[in-house]
Amino acid sequence: MRLRNVALILLATVVSSCNSTPAPEAAKTPAAPASEAHANLAQVMRSILFPNSNVIFYVQSNDPTKVKPASDPASATDILASTYGGWGAVENSSLALTEAANLLTVPGRKCSNGKDVPVQNEDWGKLVQQLRDAGMAAYKAAQSKNQDNILTAADTMTTACSACHEKYRDKPGGDANRCM
Repeated sequence: MRLRNVALILLATVVSSCNSTPAPEAAKTPAAPASEAHANLAQVMRSILFPNSNVIFYVQSNDPTKVKPASDPASATDILASTYGGWGAVENSSLALTEAANLLTVPGRKCSNGKDVPVQNEDWGKLVQQLRDAGMAAYKAAQSKNQDNILTAADTMTTACSACHEKYRDKPGGDANRCM
């Protein structure tokens, strides 16, 4: 009798395991959305790189702590006179330059003349890295709150920008390398 009960229990276990639903799959992590270019290269330059570079260049000869805050700093369009002005604005502009370098490598971005941004060119990656490095140099200089350090960082930034502009922007007329 006992053997029969054991056999029935084993049979019931086998049958119930065949009818049970499988364990749910582990939740899959959604893929990160692909980067998508919405602005052309000139628009990225004019909206992000140019204004943030100007903050660094301004601080070469002007103390950012002496910039008079706007009457309503929360809505100021001059970031040095905004709620986040002073050396903090210089730090933020430096980081914006560093982060914006990533935007220069987004596949599918176009130059203002309709050509593809030359992200596949070996020198493009090096030039973009120079911009990243210049942004970080400016960030470290801003953290030091020392205008002499900003002078050095601004020189690094000027060198990085000029290297790219000489190759890709400052080309007359229909030069094949022109991209802005």
